[in-house]
Amino acid sequence: MKGLTLTQKEQGRLQVLNLVIEGRIGVAEAAELIGLSERHAWRLLSAYRKEGATALAHGNRGKTPSNRTLETTRELVVDLARTRYAGINHTHLTELLIEREGLTLARSTVRGILSVAGLASPRHRRQPLHRCRRERMPREGVLVQIDGSYHNWLENRGPWLTLLLAVDDATGTIPFALFREHEDAQGYFRLLWGICHSHGIPLAIYTDRHSVFQPPARSYETLEESLSKRGRSSPGRR
Repeated sequence: MKGLTLTQKEQGRLQVLNLVIEGRIGVAEAAELIGLSERHAWRLLSAYRKEGATALAHGNRGKTPSNRTLETTRELVVDLARTRYAGINHTHLTELLIEREGLTLARSTVRGILSVAGLASPRHRRQPLHRCRRERMPREGVLVQIDGSYHNWLENRGPWLTLLLAVDDATGTIPFALFREHEDAQGYFRLLWGICHSHGIPLAIYTDRHSVFQPPARSYETLEESLSKRGRSSPGRR
């Protein structure tokens, strides 16, 4: 092979094989040095003795890869992507090339061709989903929201307190509020009393999922359960 140029790796193998031929090292040691199995090293040594340095070069060196896309096909793909199928992403374009143009190419091949040509796959961004704010209630007193906020309200001049607060949904005003040490049921009862006393009874109350507003686990027996147990425990009639 004229004008053969070996890579650095192939030159290293050449030097090691020359050491084997000179009798300075064995094949097993040579295989370890060049990172091959001993069996492969023997095959490589045999080929080197027959063909010389050409045997160390990769078999496809200087040849056009069989899977290389023809230049005319590459130009056609780029032209179609810029004209007839402009604005179509690479995946869809690959499908159209197969269905309409008779060009059977892998998506990775199409992407590579277009990337070299500077044609990135367009991305159609979806419109962001905006939250629709609920309309406020039409009149004051229809809905009152109540909640608690545990905070350093006294700015280190006293204990941390919980502000129990009521906000009217229609107007955003505060019909009543009070401070408690903790968010508890008694505090919310006082908050509700203050709302009713100062503004009247609201039509609806909105709360979060705090344990204060959750019904406790049922720890009592219903009348049916109690009677059922008595029936099972009473002695049968003779």
